[in-house]
Amino acid sequence: MTSTADLYDEHGDALQSLPLPLRDFGGSVAFEGPIRTVRCFQDNQLVKDLLATPGDGAVLVIDGAGSLGTALMGDMIAQSAVDNGWAGVVIHGAIRDSAAIGRLPLGVKALGTNPRKSGKTGSGEVDAVVRFGDVAFRPGARLYADEDGVLVER
Repeated sequence: MTSTADLYDEHGDALQSLPLPLRDFGGSVAFEGPIRTVRCFQDNQLVKDLLATPGDGAVLVIDGAGSLGTALMGDMIAQSAVDNGWAGVVIHGAIRDSAAIGRLPLGVKALGTNPRKSGKTGSGEVDAVVRFGDVAFRPGARLYADEDGVLVER
């Protein structure tokens, strides 16, 4: 994969750059793929359900409203993502089981960690345009991620 810095040099403002201090947690630091989205708040049922379906190399972008109050993904859901062929997950929120997730061949970027479980009511929305950090994440647009950050097609 071409680095995000080189991609930005080549494509400039055709790419959006996410200016948030996301941390790398997955065993794969560089990843890319078409975007799928979930918008949820302290409830990860939709995340669990979607990552249990074929990912075909996609990246799930989860808008958890930046909450660090509960984790939106743990090691079992991350393993499901690996088993189902997802390239990565970008979370505007928290994860748990970070040591175990770090051993998986999955790209995972999130704001931080919290061992507290989230709700399981299924509230939220799948495959809507989500926006955080002044970036619009449209389902089907391509996302590129590495140690330097996240870029998204406009």
